[in-house]
Amino acid sequence: MSTVAAAPQTDHPGYAPLSAYESLIELGIALSSERNFDRLLERFVLGAKGITNADGATIYILDEKDPTGVKKGEAGHNTARREQMLSFKIIRNDSLGIAMGGTTGKTIPFYPVPLERDGKPNFNNVSAYAAISKRTINIEDAYHVENFDFSGTKGFDSKMGYRSQSFLTVPMLNHKGDVIGVIQLINSRQDDGVTVIPFDKAIVPLIEALASQAAVAIDNQQLIEGQRMLFDAFMNMMAAAVDAKSAYTGGHCQRVPVLTEMLAQCAVEEKEGLFADFDINEEEWYELKIAGGLHDVGKVTTPVHIMDKATKLERIVDRIGDVGTRVELLKRDDEIAALKRMLAEPDKHTEIQAELDAKLAQHDDDYKFLCECNVGGEFMADDKIARMQAIGRQAISIANETRALLTDDEAMNLAIRRGTLNDEDRKIINDHIVLTIQMLESLPFPKHLKRVPEIAGGHHEKMDGTGYPRKLKRHEMSWLARMMGIADIFEALTAADRPYKKPKTLSESIKIMSFMKKDAHIDSDLFDLFLRNNLHTAYAERFLMPEQIDSVDVSQYLSKPVAQAAE
Repeated sequence: MSTVAAAPQTDHPGYAPLSAYESLIELGIALSSERNFDRLLERFVLGAKGITNADGATIYILDEKDPTGVKKGEAGHNTARREQMLSFKIIRNDSLGIAMGGTTGKTIPFYPVPLERDGKPNFNNVSAYAAISKRTINIEDAYHVENFDFSGTKGFDSKMGYRSQSFLTVPMLNHKGDVIGVIQLINSRQDDGVTVIPFDKAIVPLIEALASQAAVAIDNQQLIEGQRMLFDAFMNMMAAAVDAKSAYTGGHCQRVPVLTEMLAQCAVEEKEGLFADFDINEEEWYELKIAGGLHDVGKVTTPVHIMDKATKLERIVDRIGDVGTRVELLKRDDEIAALKRMLAEPDKHTEIQAELDAKLAQHDDDYKFLCECNVGGEFMADDKIARMQAIGRQAISIANETRALLTDDEAMNLAIRRGTLNDEDRKIINDHIVLTIQMLESLPFPKHLKRVPEIAGGHHEKMDGTGYPRKLKRHEMSWLARMMGIADIFEALTAADRPYKKPKTLSESIKIMSFMKKDAHIDSDLFDLFLRNNLHTAYAERFLMPEQIDSVDVSQYLSKPVAQAAE
């Protein structure tokens, strides 16, 4: 990298090469280990300021956008028509007390610096020139330089009562030699911290080396962020694919991660008891987010007519209508038989009509009963199953063929005791978690996401080892996997968008889950944590209908009294 000097150089009074090199080494190590983008930029800026004893510093990052204003990486970005610019990321000035961008949270109000104006390279701006030429620009006094336009700087100085004098503008080149940004240092100072002097030419190579190290670190960060954006997009695409198959499943895939993260946050905030040492770092939070978003990805292979099976006889359509047609045929046959008897025995017309009316009413009542059986409830008693089977055995004539009113498959489905799924349906539904695990384990997750298959694939396991698909016991599962299991169940109980069930109230849902706790189907400690923090209420305020939200006395479901729960 070459250096353009806009004015003669002087030795830097008080310059300590050893100290500067030590700072460079320390900063290089720090930059290579920093994972937060804003903190990375700040370390670089403050390090460069410290080495040069500069009063101010600005870092720009190279961005691209098309003429519509869409930045690189955003939806609608046109790679064929792009405009490069230097966007302000951090501004610091000690004398003026200015700290914007980075971790400050303060927005920088300045427009980006374009690398082209009217189709020509923007050589008038010193930062743009450094980026275009890949050369360092060292200016002794901006008020006495002709090559660059400092009118904006002078206007700023006039407004702020400041004088921007010496400038060191260094392009940041990655390992490929590509410019990814520019750092601009302003007003090098003597050891007194007041007297402004030019930037010493002997220290320029150090800043160039530091800029190169920072560029590589930033490049790596952008690569990692790009990979993360790609993976997030993949996760959203898969969730959208499941959502496109079934609207309720899409809602489920959105709500379960939210509740899981709420429960995890409660565990993190615990200061005493079992969760006192529980913590989740930034990468683990992201891992949990990915696992939550993909925890039901296997449902993309589940047939819609099973996943959305609203009634027991539903396949592509609800077959109860076919049964109704056959009942009408029974009624037709009875009416024909009655009419024939009336013709043969006219003196018994009234008696025959009464018998016919009774039979027709019975058929109507039987069909009404079959419709009720078709709706999946919490329990179907033996006497109801016996009546359904008796109705189903009635003979019916279709196309000169005598057959039972109900087929074997219809009778089997109508005999389902709970819900709408038969054993075969349930196996297909349950297989979604097997497929989820297989799909996730086939992905080459990086080290910090290795637990995604375990977290996502454990939400149907039970603490006593009777769950599926791996029959894991409590101690064989991570806290996060157990949390997702609780979130999955609570969401399913309270969901109002299921075609096969009515949504339950808070009190009904908590009561059912308390039985699951007693049966060691869910983690008792996590369920206590869930109740102590009133997560059921917090979740309800965001996702449930007003009529579902009722009062719940959580104390009766806690393993210990509330006052001792954290002991």
